[in-house]
Amino acid sequence: MSDNVMRKKMADSIRFLAADMVQAANSGHPGAPMGLADIAVVLSEHLNHNPKNPSWLNRDRLVFSGGHATGLIYSLYYLWGYGLEIEDLKNFRQLDSKTPGHPEFGHTAGVEITTGPLGQGVANAVGFSMASKFMAAQVNSDTADLIDHNVYCLCGDGDLEEGISYEACSIAGHNKLDNLVVIYDSNRITIEGSTDLSISENIRGRFESQGWEVLECDGHSYDSIDIAITAAKASTKPALIIANTVIAKGAGSLEGSHHSHGAPLGDDIIAEAKKAAGFDPEKKFHVDEDVMARFRCAIEEGDLLEREWIHRQKTMPLLEQNEVLSSLENPDFSRIEYPVFDKADATRSTNGKVMNAIAKAIPSFLGGSADLSPSNKTDLKDMGVFPKGRNIYFGIREHAMASITNAIALYGPLMPFSATFFVFSDYLKPSARIAALSGIQQFFIWTHDSIGVGEDGPTHQPIEHLSQFRALPNFYVWRPADGAENVEAWKKALEMTKSPSAFVCSRQNLSVLPTAVKGEASRGGYLLASDENATVTLMASGSEVQLALDVKAKLNEQGEKVNVVSVPCYDLFIEQEKSYIDEVIAPETKKVAIEAARGLEWYRLADEVIGMDSFGASAPAGQLFEKFGFSVDSVVSKIK
Repeated sequence: MSDNVMRKKMADSIRFLAADMVQAANSGHPGAPMGLADIAVVLSEHLNHNPKNPSWLNRDRLVFSGGHATGLIYSLYYLWGYGLEIEDLKNFRQLDSKTPGHPEFGHTAGVEITTGPLGQGVANAVGFSMASKFMAAQVNSDTADLIDHNVYCLCGDGDLEEGISYEACSIAGHNKLDNLVVIYDSNRITIEGSTDLSISENIRGRFESQGWEVLECDGHSYDSIDIAITAAKASTKPALIIANTVIAKGAGSLEGSHHSHGAPLGDDIIAEAKKAAGFDPEKKFHVDEDVMARFRCAIEEGDLLEREWIHRQKTMPLLEQNEVLSSLENPDFSRIEYPVFDKADATRSTNGKVMNAIAKAIPSFLGGSADLSPSNKTDLKDMGVFPKGRNIYFGIREHAMASITNAIALYGPLMPFSATFFVFSDYLKPSARIAALSGIQQFFIWTHDSIGVGEDGPTHQPIEHLSQFRALPNFYVWRPADGAENVEAWKKALEMTKSPSAFVCSRQNLSVLPTAVKGEASRGGYLLASDENATVTLMASGSEVQLALDVKAKLNEQGEKVNVVSVPCYDLFIEQEKSYIDEVIAPETKKVAIEAARGLEWYRLADEVIGMDSFGASAPAGQLFEKFGFSVDSVVSKIK
């Protein structure tokens, strides 16, 4: 049997596994898996990976940006030997199965990152490539390489129409990410019909203008695909392969139809397609032994590749590089010398100083800002510029930045951050959600946290944003009230390896709180100041904590007994046991939350919320706090 005849049989096996999966589930997307099957077979011949160890550091990364093509994804991981069984394919899209509707990192072995929202995977692939370039710059030498793998991404029209792909591919071209290969499934079909309905741009011209090598192939010719991938691997630029394909290739009357995109093909059409391809139409979820043997070669080949890599690591003159790799893989947080803060300062400034202390001790700590590092205070001093250094210049590309950083965090031994103004977190919310959903330890730095932004006005003043992100499961929003709380926030966030954390920091200076060490800040909230037999509990975060202390002093003058609770991390605080929450917020007191934001979530803890009921305005910060009711007299009046 010639190679191409065998390749055809392998591709058809993928097609019919995918079709059977969707049919059994009575939902899913057969079109993309069937159209991409030929490319998947050839890509299998180029891909360096080890099914025995999906976390091998020097493996090629494969990202499925079109996450709806799970029929293809799970078929490949089953055939390659990543631990999926036929029963898992039969349980496609069913409750508690290993084969959910879109690929989820940590749920199915081999899945590099959670994809589904279109365009995310393109940016993720750029992130994996950037991570590899940083790692290579740290551990490779002039004579030997420890990191020398490729990053592949399969994407479709929808991925390239999403704005995030423009941002990410621009970064990739600018940084000359020559180990990145994006294969564009150009089947000219979307859910609504032909792509002619919505897009007519010159894709080749777009990518060439961004500094990419652009290749083209017949997506159903094995030789053409092989030539294109070989050329892409040899390119000195990131490479886009425009693969001209037919959606639902081999699906009879539904071949090339938009009706095949997101619905089962039907038993009759599948049976006819199998018969036309020389398969037994009565057999479902079937793979011949010769096909399985070809695919399962990935197990021995991958294991050998990793063994050779380990041997290379031991025998090459890379003693210093191996020490660097070890320090990256084994961060020692006890080495961090945290700063002490004894005067009023903006928490964006204290946060920047804490980050620099972390960077000095932890070589895997890196990241950047969306062209705002001087304002975010996120520049890592004397740490150089990516890829050799740890400061990444993302440009004004918030969405791609966050998605890229998600991938950097999942690459291996790296601990990345991304930064922008808090109000512009709107531009990266989808990536923040994926970080929370996937349990990715990314550190989001969001400064200019309230109406305290001042003169830039309501377009730059976040109002609903704290509530929005506090509502996000497995996402921890820290809004420190001073530098000491900032330190405690970072200590806790570094421990939370399966969750993203956000540091929401002030532009304006904040006073040093009376408690020098905020030990209980690590539980999200703590009793900052108290009176015996208190009748009122004030709770606040960030800049409003000092306001709460000032209100307490005023109420004390009027004979009121008042407790003040600082809640630097609302999300963490509400996870504490009820006994601790009741210890901090005395149930018998009148409970009032003060926050210069929408603050609706505080009603879970408070009887009354003094927050923002409108957008802000353009004026100096002090005037705005007065105007919107965040003054001592105004708060006292509302409490009385």
